[in-house]
Amino acid sequence: MMEKIGPVQLLAVGFGPDAIFEGRIMDELSRLERQETIRILDLLFVQKDAETGDLLALDYQGQELGAIVGALLGFEFEGDLPPDSQEVQSHAFGLSQGEIQEIAASLAPGSSAGFLLIEHVWARDLKRALRDAGGFPLGEGFLTPEAIAAVAAELVAMAEALEELEAEEAGA
Repeated sequence: MMEKIGPVQLLAVGFGPDAIFEGRIMDELSRLERQETIRILDLLFVQKDAETGDLLALDYQGQELGAIVGALLGFEFEGDLPPDSQEVQSHAFGLSQGEIQEIAASLAPGSSAGFLLIEHVWARDLKRALRDAGGFPLGEGFLTPEAIAAVAAELVAMAEALEELEAEEAGA
């Protein structure tokens, strides 16, 4: 089953009490889905109650989403999926269910967060090729601003060189 989907990532994004939602985030996610770059597997907005500190699942525009992420966060919804009994590979990495729950618990009272579970559709075949070659994950993650700063000049030079090559190929 896991061979049929690309790498799955959970993005947890916090928002302060004064956050302004204008639809731009969902528009961008829709664009990425249309381009078949990602596929949204699940989405759940939560808010930490300012008075009680309880974590509340928020309804998103009446959509039937949130059961998978909700289960990871420990919510009980109707029709929850049963836990998967497949063994975890010895070289697995990523966020554990406990770490996901810690992220939600770290929200300040009155703040909210969106938990977005996405499949990286673009990486399906790459994932399969790596596994077929005997490869296994050692680590992954977005670079921090500090890590990018350490190689910023090289990244800019590479981006400029690639832009020049793309322009030459387009003009040819």
